[in-house]
Amino acid sequence: MFDFMILVLGIIIGSFLTICIYRLPQNQSIVTPPSHCLNCNTKLKARDLIPILSYLLLRGKCRYCVKSYSSRYAVVELITGLLFLWCYQIVGWSPDLLTILIFTAFLIVITFIDYDHQLILDKVLLWFAGVGVAINLGSGYPHIADMLIAALVGGGLLLLVAVLTRGGMGGGDIKFAAALGLWLGVKLVIIALLLAFIIGGVGGALLLIFKVKGRKDFIPFGPFIAIGAFISILYGSKIVWWYLHTIAK
Repeated sequence: MFDFMILVLGIIIGSFLTICIYRLPQNQSIVTPPSHCLNCNTKLKARDLIPILSYLLLRGKCRYCVKSYSSRYAVVELITGLLFLWCYQIVGWSPDLLTILIFTAFLIVITFIDYDHQLILDKVLLWFAGVGVAINLGSGYPHIADMLIAALVGGGLLLLVAVLTRGGMGGGDIKFAAALGLWLGVKLVIIALLLAFIIGGVGGALLLIFKVKGRKDFIPFGPFIAIGAFISILYGSKIVWWYLHTIAK
């Protein structure tokens, strides 16, 4: 029962995230105007906005002009629901659950905007960093010193990569890593970035092999950082324990 509730909650939140993903890069308000068809500009009614279900019932078309619209909306809604359910399966009804769900929602917005526009927006990162600091100050962990050091470590590592590769890493990625440090602390941000490089290397190779991207195409690194961060916040402590008791023993 609780699993289904979390899944539905994630799908509903995902519907809001699709608005953020579409509007924020265009400097549009995420509140106004109300949801409308981008082709005929007709204001959508409640029955047109039921996450996933409306898309399936209408077969991906506007009820009023019968123009097809992107499946992206339903995809983001479903992904958000599944990731929320994943978080709940790992964390359960713990005080950390809400924190991790908020963290995940930010990662989804950053990932899709970066994938679409090769851009990580400062205004999203400012909210992301601010919410992370507020939550951690409220909980008392990570401590403020650890947050600041982690931000320097995360941003500094990618800044070093950018210098060594002469621009191979974007400024948005550097600021994203610094913001992650404020959320995760030193140990977990390092794990997140290590995972990002591993996943990025494998993912980039697969994109080239399956010709999704060409050798000269830009492959945004933000989504890989987000994946590494998601794994780190859920499993980072276990990864540290495993390393200390096996590899470093």
